[in-house]
Amino acid sequence: MKNLTTILLVFLSSFLFAGESGEWVNLFNGKDLSGWEQLNGKATYEVKDGVIVGTTVANTPNSFLATEKEYGDFIFEVELLVDNAMNSGIQFRSLSKADYMNGRVHGYQCEVDPADRAWSGGIYDEARRGWLYPLDMNPEGQKAFRRGEWNHYHIEAIGNSIRTWVNGIPCADLIDEVTLKGFIALQVHAIGNKSEEGRQIKWRNIRIKTENLKQRAWTDIPVVNLIPNYLSPQEQAQGWTLLFDGETTNGWRGVGKETFPSRGWHVENGELVVESADGAESGNGGDIVTLDEYSTFEFKLDFKITEGANSGIKYFITEKYGSDMSAIGLEYQILDDEKHPDAKLGTDGNRTVASLYDLIPAHKNKIVNKPGQWNQARLVVKGTRQDKWLKGNNIETNEFVGANVEHWLNNRLVLEYERGTQAFYALVARSKYAKWEDFGAWQSGHLLLQDHGNEVHYRSIKIRKL
Repeated sequence: MKNLTTILLVFLSSFLFAGESGEWVNLFNGKDLSGWEQLNGKATYEVKDGVIVGTTVANTPNSFLATEKEYGDFIFEVELLVDNAMNSGIQFRSLSKADYMNGRVHGYQCEVDPADRAWSGGIYDEARRGWLYPLDMNPEGQKAFRRGEWNHYHIEAIGNSIRTWVNGIPCADLIDEVTLKGFIALQVHAIGNKSEEGRQIKWRNIRIKTENLKQRAWTDIPVVNLIPNYLSPQEQAQGWTLLFDGETTNGWRGVGKETFPSRGWHVENGELVVESADGAESGNGGDIVTLDEYSTFEFKLDFKITEGANSGIKYFITEKYGSDMSAIGLEYQILDDEKHPDAKLGTDGNRTVASLYDLIPAHKNKIVNKPGQWNQARLVVKGTRQDKWLKGNNIETNEFVGANVEHWLNNRLVLEYERGTQAFYALVARSKYAKWEDFGAWQSGHLLLQDHGNEVHYRSIKIRKL
């Protein structure tokens, strides 16, 4: 059965993608390692029965078998078979320079991960920024890799667009331009102890195109875009729009006002900045809201806090409650958990960064970059409850739009809940929001960026309706 699966996989890959422009060039001759060189660790690489075999060796760092040539724009394919108990990856647009960590290989890596985590096809930045595209954000992609079988990898790196497929299933879609050219390398990951020695990964049918490249059709998997205030073609195809152009405050106004605040906010270096007012909430320009309202949507932005800062992203804002400077709504908390006292208040950490403020804490294992570094917030609001509201029937419809809500931080899901349930209203009843009737039950509303009197920077603010 496995032999039949392998034959079908090879046939399918050659049939489906035969229409891609350009000529394939083999990077492995099936006989020896001509055109390749080993870097960093001392794991063994050899050719057996027409395949490259990498074998783990104890007490040595990550090992890489790298192409002698460098490649910029390309389409790359390889088939690999890996021991289920080891980790590996495919480096591309990677470098090894004496002035960077004594020659350590660094750059993009397409993950090979047979573990339960199932991040094969995700993109990691080796020895540099860490995970750029973890597969938690693409559940269908997590199903692509087949343990104990040959797997087909397809990598496109064309301009700032980097995309991966495993066995024909799209896994990662990254927009980035930190490194636009480098070598390709096959990794044997370092191992922890002698008992893990001797595990193997095999590679075959290694080929590349570098001319007359044609990208595959855009998919609907999430896009991680690391270029500020830029909408990629695939994001545009998915329906994304920018809410901040990097130059003006178009699309925003002050809470309860028709215009943008005349003070307290400004645009600089492609960033929307709320200015410090010594921590006084709405003590300067006040909160700002989108001109449009949203019901079901996906929203994301980058934020960078200063030390001890507090701010937030509020959603389903009606401006019914609050003041002429601030409004009440569900809030994705933005906070310096280490230095701001609010992190210690509330219940079980429900006022820390990425939490649903004063209601539900974000996962304690969230990954947060320090003040002065950029983080990405992502909100996904989808789904409809068809039953009647548990708080009464004082509305025109029994539908509950935008019931399912997810909070993401740095491309990891850290919180998920459902509006309009008994559990949700129980949380509201014991929170600071209990005094506002029907809090959190509004069907649509504005998005809000909070002025909490601390300097916070925002960029790459974008949204799509679901």
